[in-house]
Amino acid sequence: MKALIVEDETIAAGTLKSLIAEIQPDIEIAAILQSIEETVEWIEMHPAPDLIFMDIHLADGSAFMIFDSVEIRSPVVFTTAYDEYALKAFEVNSIDYLLKPISKAGVEKALAKYRNFKGNPEWDASLVNLLENLKAKNKSYRNYFLVPEKDKLIPLPVSDICYIHIDTKIVKAATFGGKTYYMDKTLDEIMEWLNPAIFFRANRQYIVSRSAIKDISLWFGSKLSVNLKIAIPEKIIISKTRVKEFKQWLVE
Repeated sequence: MKALIVEDETIAAGTLKSLIAEIQPDIEIAAILQSIEETVEWIEMHPAPDLIFMDIHLADGSAFMIFDSVEIRSPVVFTTAYDEYALKAFEVNSIDYLLKPISKAGVEKALAKYRNFKGNPEWDASLVNLLENLKAKNKSYRNYFLVPEKDKLIPLPVSDICYIHIDTKIVKAATFGGKTYYMDKTLDEIMEWLNPAIFFRANRQYIVSRSAIKDISLWFGSKLSVNLKIAIPEKIIISKTRVKEFKQWLVE
């Protein structure tokens, strides 16, 4: 049996390795990795381990970013110092965690749960579902975009953005203060970096901020027309098929 440890704290990694060896000597530690980049590279180059011990909070970002870059099907035991949401999710979904400082009893419990549930199709399915939910919950969204202004690049706070739209293949961000900035990404790419609780992809041309919406008009064919607090070059129309989704987003 091979296990992978993803932990950027040297002492914590050493403690975990020693406890695993003491409890179950037949477990081979395939590697101890310290960063998101290092982990992604290792997983791409090696066969999947039987079990992964992974710290949620790494020095270069959230461990859930690893799952955005590479497919992981191995069972995962997460370690954390304070992520209460994750702890509750693990308990409900029968995926274990180790609360720092790591104890022998905690490692024993995690390994016992792994042995009991290994190969159980329902548990394997819950692992996949939980990881998807946790990625969504823990995803990091941008607070700023670097945008050009004359001969400089300036940080544009996301909170200043009223809407983003594409005009003759050029993507522009409009602020509440009436300024417009060019952006060198597609709307699809930009939407990936925006918090979907705050921004909505209204149609192929527009992304709108919840804070920018003044009111909504009923439109032809059971569509909606979104009216913003600042002037816009054209009407923002929500198609009939997305009306329900849009209304739910507004009241969440």
